[in-house]
Amino acid sequence: MVSNTMDQLTESDPGQRPPLSRERLFQAAIDLADRRGIEAVTMRNLAADLGVEAMSLYHHVANKQALLDGVVDGVVADIETELGGFDVVADAHSWRKVLRDRILTARRVMLRHPWAPAVIETRTITTPTTLRYMDTLLGILLQGGFSYDLAHHTMHAIGSRALGFSQELFQPNPDDDTGSNDTLAAMAIELPNIVGMLSTIVHDDPDTTLGWCDDQTEFEFGIDVLLDGLERRLGG
Repeated sequence: MVSNTMDQLTESDPGQRPPLSRERLFQAAIDLADRRGIEAVTMRNLAADLGVEAMSLYHHVANKQALLDGVVDGVVADIETELGGFDVVADAHSWRKVLRDRILTARRVMLRHPWAPAVIETRTITTPTTLRYMDTLLGILLQGGFSYDLAHHTMHAIGSRALGFSQELFQPNPDDDTGSNDTLAAMAIELPNIVGMLSTIVHDDPDTTLGWCDDQTEFEFGIDVLLDGLERRLGG
């Protein structure tokens, strides 16, 4: 983040730009993706936004993949800011609420950056802030009475929901007309169960958020099913 002093300097002298840094570069990339989509995040576009030469960006990141790693870390840092820090206290009575609230906070952040899940899924490393975030989720489970073994299974079961999104089983082309009466009729013979589902829900639940049919209700349904099962397993 840019300091207040630097902000004041920039405001008093519009020609004076704050020095380029990794943090400023990653934030500029996040802002650009929010405005124009992740496809617009190129070194050339970032350089134009920052008022620098494109080659100067390579003093701070080795390549595009390193840039995207920093972008992911910045988005997870937004979760930390939203939470007021990652420190948390839970116990046998509160772990479920604390964990649920934390995951739904992550989701609010992801909804502000709807391009972010697709980027997260392409990363081959786990960024430092993401690791700290996951460590606090594990801490909530352990404080709640989970063994390391059950906590390990839980982290796998939660999967991407821990970061506020879920990987969709069905990902139709956004430009197709799936859901129209003609298309459903054509699909009905080969895909009777999917067509039956779509003909029932697609018009009642048309809004999408981070994925196809992935609205807030569906996301919370999935989390609550997992938490219900974990409570039973913990009690057993």
